Amino acid sequence: MLADKDRIFTNLYGFESFSLKDAQKRGDWDKTADFIKKGSKWVVEEMMASGLRGRGGAGFPTGMKWSFMPDPEKSGKPHYLVVNADESEPGTCKDRDVLRNEPHKLIEGCLLAGFAMGAHTAYIYVRGEFYNEASNVVKAIKEAYAAGLLGKNAAGSGWDFDVILHRGAGAYICGEETALLNSLEGHKGQPRNKPPFPAMAGLYSCPTTINNVETIAVVPTILRRGGGWFAGIGRDEKNAGTKLFCISGHVEQPCNVEEAMGIPLQDLIEKHAGGVRGGWDNLLAVIPGGSSTPMLPKEICETVNMDFDSLREVQSGLGTAAVIVMDKSTDIIYAIARLAAFYMHESCGQCTPCREGTGWMWRMMQRMVRGNATVEEIDMLLEVTKEVEGHTICALGDAAAWPIQGLIRHFRPEMERRIMEYRKAAA
Repeated sequence: MLADKDRIFTNLYGFESFSLKDAQKRGDWDKTADFIKKGSKWVVEEMMASGLRGRGGAGFPTGMKWSFMPDPEKSGKPHYLVVNADESEPGTCKDRDVLRNEPHKLIEGCLLAGFAMGAHTAYIYVRGEFYNEASNVVKAIKEAYAAGLLGKNAAGSGWDFDVILHRGAGAYICGEETALLNSLEGHKGQPRNKPPFPAMAGLYSCPTTINNVETIAVVPTILRRGGGWFAGIGRDEKNAGTKLFCISGHVEQPCNVEEAMGIPLQDLIEKHAGGVRGGWDNLLAVIPGGSSTPMLPKEICETVNMDFDSLREVQSGLGTAAVIVMDKSTDIIYAIARLAAFYMHESCGQCTPCREGTGWMWRMMQRMVRGNATVEEIDMLLEVTKEVEGHTICALGDAAAWPIQGLIRHFRPEMERRIMEYRKAAA
């Protein structure tokens, strides 16, 4: 369990105002200029020492990602920081609470991260549906400018820095970093081929780093308390720090909660969400990291820890740490068919395996829901998911394939039973 003294997001639930005055009482914007005066190299080294990995789903080491940005003097181009606040993964609702209740943590994090990578401008790309959240961020940005914390000589640091909020238009694909860049530039939201990677040619073909809201928002606290403090929380140095978990579905008390990385999944559900509806024995399966991660059956949920490596070992992933709990009342085949419909709808259509494969998988899943299929077609469906996975420009193809793979891996007997029942009823 995470000790209260180690919590970063102390106003996650909005019990206090998000205003600058109250944010400063909670410790935000304290010694910001001092950190900048220590130099960008110091900031990057502290981030590396903290062990922070991207909180948007990929889990790439943050300090290392920042270090890929070229020297501003040598690149000859402006550098940009882009904050990915396009939180559209089903089941995920952590960033919206940060935007709504802790916007100054994010804005201060933008200044520090931007300085570390030689950027004078940050864009916060917010999901269009997050109207109130975006409004709070805009108010916080205006407060920061009025207080001299942004703009020329930001926070008295000697570094000029601007933050601009951009509202998206509701496309899931824009959560992919290069599609986000295209959308930000005013183009169609479609992923770009890599290389070139954004650190070399990102926004307006300039060096750019894209980070998730939670990733940037924890930066000021890490620098204040030290990278070693953050690294000391969690399971090990590769799964370190605190993490925001979103718990939804068939639990008594759905919630967002900040916990230590590596907390056992069962403890997370029982201690923070009031347990599974009807008791733990009523649990059927859990999707541990947002809709794109393969589900886990009850027996695995009893022993698995919530961190990057533990979930990878059981053929799933931490993703955005959006825990979707399903009890035994769930039609598990229909639930995955519903996700297949989502990914079919959200495919940008640029890559043939994804454009054609997501529709094919959804149509096959519709038949699996009814049982109007053959047992052999389960293997065919699995084969198609493998043909889509890893064969697209971005990870949407993988995201569409993994839930179906998890279903077949753990609930194949249920799929076969339904097919046999359909055959028996039709005979």
